[in-house]
Amino acid sequence: MIVVAGEALIDLVPQGTGALAGLQPALGGGPYNTAVALGRLGSRTAFCSRVSRDAFGEALVDRLRREGVDVSAVQRGAEPTTLAVATIDAHGSAAYSFYVDGTADRLFTAPAELPERTRAVSFGTCSLVLEPGASAYEELLRTAAAQGVFTALDPNIRAGLIPDADAYRARFKSWLPSVSLLKLSEEDALWLGGTPQEWLAAGPSAVVITQGGDGLTVFTRDGSVHSVPGEKVDVVDTIGAGDTVNAALLHGLSARDALSSEALTGLGADGWTRLLRFAARAASITCSRAGAEPPYAHELDG
Repeated sequence: MIVVAGEALIDLVPQGTGALAGLQPALGGGPYNTAVALGRLGSRTAFCSRVSRDAFGEALVDRLRREGVDVSAVQRGAEPTTLAVATIDAHGSAAYSFYVDGTADRLFTAPAELPERTRAVSFGTCSLVLEPGASAYEELLRTAAAQGVFTALDPNIRAGLIPDADAYRARFKSWLPSVSLLKLSEEDALWLGGTPQEWLAAGPSAVVITQGGDGLTVFTRDGSVHSVPGEKVDVVDTIGAGDTVNAALLHGLSARDALSSEALTGLGADGWTRLLRFAARAASITCSRAGAEPPYAHELDG
């Protein structure tokens, strides 16, 4: 079981240009997209979050069920669903503003235990920023790591939600001893400061940096660096691309029985190259269609 912990929300995606363009609601949230992508790839997946009982919340949970994701660890609340208003630039890149006050996912509490046979837990995005839920997710991260469970972190920075950048950067560094695999974008890395080598020294066994259309690079604790180019594709938008990378990495590591810090170091050049190419191809398919629509396993065969 791969558990994805974090928020589920509604993306409001503009259907035209200008500030008053019509907005189409879409199911989303970085961790939510990762769980959906894992389900589509065929990994046994559970989602761990707190979701509203409103109509949006019901739609979010229903989709997880349809994608084969276990929702037994999803907490429910009467508060409204978080809304994220997207803007898409000429290159298909998405930026967001958020409506988060008093929403259900902020009131997440750490579960007493993880689902049975949990091999990995993935964290990231808004859920690690917005209190009081952020402290609960942080508690879950540290507990899982202490129990020897593989942990993955994608900070997926949303700067507009972070009131004190320096405090968040310090908190990010405090998570690293509990992280097995750190994945982040070039933009995230620049915002956070530091280097892959500094982050590796603090805890993770591997750091994967996404570089948009230019591909992905992994830095490992033994000093190795491996890169693959991006897949050429006509980009519709980039919504969910990074989340698809998260899912593809976790799915690929699970398939290789490599969900451990020691196994990450032992993948070698060929193993990492194959894994990164798989993730790049999965992300390219997501970018080729509107919204967070990650590929199914059969779309990646061969």
